[in-house]
Amino acid sequence: MSHQPGWGQPHPQQPAPHWGAWAPPPPQPGVIPLRPLQLGDVLGGALTAFRRHWKPLTGIILLVQGVGILLVAAAIGLAAFGLDSRFAAVFERPGEPPASGDVASLFLYLTPVLVLTVVILVLGAGMLTALCPAVIQEAVLGRPVTFGAMWRRCWSRMPSVLGVLLCVGLLTGGPLLVLYAACFPSIVMSVHDASPPAAVFVLLLGVLLWMPVMLWLGIRYSLAPAVAVCEGLGPVAAMRRSAHLVSGGWWRTVGIAGLAYLLASVVGYVIQMPFVFLGVFSLIPALLTLGDTNDPGTLLLGIVGYVVCMLLGSVLGSVFQVGYPQLVLSLLYVDQRIRKEGLAESLALAASLPGGR
Repeated sequence: MSHQPGWGQPHPQQPAPHWGAWAPPPPQPGVIPLRPLQLGDVLGGALTAFRRHWKPLTGIILLVQGVGILLVAAAIGLAAFGLDSRFAAVFERPGEPPASGDVASLFLYLTPVLVLTVVILVLGAGMLTALCPAVIQEAVLGRPVTFGAMWRRCWSRMPSVLGVLLCVGLLTGGPLLVLYAACFPSIVMSVHDASPPAAVFVLLLGVLLWMPVMLWLGIRYSLAPAVAVCEGLGPVAAMRRSAHLVSGGWWRTVGIAGLAYLLASVVGYVIQMPFVFLGVFSLIPALLTLGDTNDPGTLLLGIVGYVVCMLLGSVLGSVFQVGYPQLVLSLLYVDQRIRKEGLAESLALAASLPGGR
């Protein structure tokens, strides 16, 4: 259970007093007014939270992504040492189908690397998913946010958030993993056939049929990470609370979340474009001088500059692409609690306590 005021269990909503046609404006101690939110309030509030608290958001996101990239790269590098012979035994025998033992050997060799990569990605996702509700929890009250406080807050709630991600992942993606595991051996065994095997069509049909169910479940439990962080609940209880909060507002939730992801993609693309142009400009002189100097080092230098610019742009763009949609979902959690449980009064009281800004 959360020990911060204003974020505990729900209480009955009571109408705000007013006189005639006039009512006082709702208080706004932080990034949103403490009333039921409109579309602009949610999208604008998330943008304001990102702008005000960009330092801890950017710092933690870049740190988690950097460590994850290094660990995944190390795992792939270690796996590459023994991959050549197993890969050649399956794919580099023209006119001859691969032996089942070679396919199993390749699959078993890659499985530990894939498992390690998935574990690293899940841990990073848990940390980043816990970050945005923790930031919104303070931004709504108008309180300052620091890197150290957010890091400790994320670590303390990451087990519960990880549990939510794993449970939702198993519900939404588990059937597809089972289907893929059943179809993968048949697809690999028939890699040299002229026509695609029936397993390919079964896999595609299964994916198409499951996608609507996956979307419905994903939105139904999309507020569970915010519940786990703000209310201190465990994974199952957080998922139940999310289902209750989303009920009656599924279409509104999916619409606003979709707009948030679309906006994040556009802004992330805009952030990346200057680095793309810079990388191209660094590569063009190397290409132009290569024919005159006949020096491969010049081309290599240009390629390195291009790759560095592309990676830098991708990393910086991903900060907004990762953080902004999660901030929007966290504000949707606040909005649903304001609408269904009268949270605005508790938040206004919490904002007036010592420690507010």
